Amino acid sequence: MKKKVVIGMSGGVDSSVAAIMLQKAGYEVIGLFMRNWDSGINNDYLGNPNLNNSICPQEVDYNDAKKVCEKLNIPLHRVDFVKEYWDFVFTYFLDELKKGRTPNPDLMCNKYIKFDYFIREAKKLGADYIATGHYARLKDGNLLKGLDDNKDQSYFLAEVSRDKFQNVLFPIGDMKKDEVRKIALEYDLVTAKKKDSTGICFIGERNFKEFLKNYLPSMPGVVIDIDTNKKVGEHQGLMYYTIGQRKGLNIGGNQDKMFVVGKNLEKNILYVSFKSDNEYLKSDSCLVTDVNYLSDLRPLEAKAKFRYRQADIDCTIEYLDNNNMIVHYDNVKAVTPGQACVIYLNDMVIAGGIIDEVRKNNKKLWYLL
Repeated sequence: MKKKVVIGMSGGVDSSVAAIMLQKAGYEVIGLFMRNWDSGINNDYLGNPNLNNSICPQEVDYNDAKKVCEKLNIPLHRVDFVKEYWDFVFTYFLDELKKGRTPNPDLMCNKYIKFDYFIREAKKLGADYIATGHYARLKDGNLLKGLDDNKDQSYFLAEVSRDKFQNVLFPIGDMKKDEVRKIALEYDLVTAKKKDSTGICFIGERNFKEFLKNYLPSMPGVVIDIDTNKKVGEHQGLMYYTIGQRKGLNIGGNQDKMFVVGKNLEKNILYVSFKSDNEYLKSDSCLVTDVNYLSDLRPLEAKAKFRYRQADIDCTIEYLDNNNMIVHYDNVKAVTPGQACVIYLNDMVIAGGIIDEVRKNNKKLWYLL
């Protein structure tokens, strides 16, 4: 009797080809599409049903997933996780922005939705395994990077509890993106040439600032050149800016020459610099909290990644307790509170946590919150 696999079908090429690979491996494959965002429902939570510009193109994705499943002759189920997504992902996103930090909602989506509520729903369908189209691998219970360095998504999985990876399959983790596209073209799938989704799903192609105005009030404040301590403009709200940002600042006529280097939440000040290699952008350690361990190993020397697609950085680790660590490194630019720090040993994910403080010479940087 064939083992049953329930795969998350997103309406993209990666999950489409993942389903094909599962079929080729001899599994009984069932598709499950997750609907995580609803403009009407989410805006009702805020008591403002008139907001109408927060709709993700989920129906397009669902229809594409449906066409793929019909072509592959596999059933497709649909489930709503709108409330769960709001409670565990979007609320977290807003709360972090209020603190002046830069959150990554994709990590929380994987932790709470794709590898929790999705697993529960898959079990209702009789799943022996669940699968997704992530570029990642599992070996001997350990999470590894995907084979394609340009598409590796292990960074986004570092907040998922280790036990959740039991009976999980990543069918395209050993594949390159061009291989995935080629297979999709061979099967003449509607998703074969579909553009990869980028950015935050519930914002989509909309302007980030305009979207946030629906949920967080603008709090204008002054912009200070950190080198001269002189005012150089006004910002629209600290939540709209991230450390190291250069584009889209819209501050006077200097936006193409300045870099965001810090924030003071209490005084509502945005600090910028006109020097691309400014020392204020650099730090040599960070406090990482809410650490999730994905291995029994506790290396003192390893590699760290402070944001997606960043090159691995040599680091040493100071373990404080089960949930906190200090990661030491050599003058790295734009390490940002709220982002994830993921620790690797070769291709293996050792741990992941949230950057809480950024430090230099063992002191918290005063201009970073």
